[in-house]
Amino acid sequence: MKLAEKIILLRKQKGWSQEELAAQMDVSRQSVSKWESGVSLR
Repeated sequence: MKLAEKIILLRKQKGWSQEELAAQMDVSRQSVSKWESGVSLR
């Protein structure tokens, strides 16, 4: 399983939107979107 797939899976198990995960991690929603699409892993 790729990291992007794992992030999506775990986020959905929590019932969180990308915005909610971003808030929990103190990052932008755009960062979460990039992680999930595999564009960026930083």
